[in-house]
Amino acid sequence: MTNVLLCVSGSVAIYKACDLASKATQAGHAVRVLMTRHAQDLVSPQLFEAVTHQPVHTAEWGNDRKTAMDHIDLARWGKLFLVAPCSADLAARLALGMADDLVTTTALALPRETARFVCPAMNPAMYTSPPVQRNLQLLEKDGWKLMRPGVGALACGDIGPGRLPEPAQILEWIGIESGG
Repeated sequence: MTNVLLCVSGSVAIYKACDLASKATQAGHAVRVLMTRHAQDLVSPQLFEAVTHQPVHTAEWGNDRKTAMDHIDLARWGKLFLVAPCSADLAARLALGMADDLVTTTALALPRETARFVCPAMNPAMYTSPPVQRNLQLLEKDGWKLMRPGVGALACGDIGPGRLPEPAQILEWIGIESGG
């Protein structure tokens, strides 16, 4: 079984991340969720705590932190770092090596052998824009595995690339079994 760090960003596709966390937990994997500030605007951390039976990490500073150096402790604990859904903003911050929240500081603190996966999810115009494509290419160049989004109808009403793949597809892609 694997220690999975599931990082979720502010994308409407976050509802699939809840199912993803649940399925991985049901299969016996330990899943700790890290949420960006915008992810918390869409879903309460309590939902992820309920499906993973683990505390959710939301901030490195203030009352939300769990230990003195959450980013280091989490980076050492995780064997697999999965960003799903990954917004355009988070892809840019990861690609540039920024360290302005718990997700990005943890990503920078990961040991080299930690597997890194990113699943972008956003509006088709955003996904195909040159800056987003450039940032995704930078992540791949740095060793991140990139799962291309699905094509179809999105919450915004547009049709095209940008859909977060189904949780079972993501779990198969990262190489861990899903439950239920």
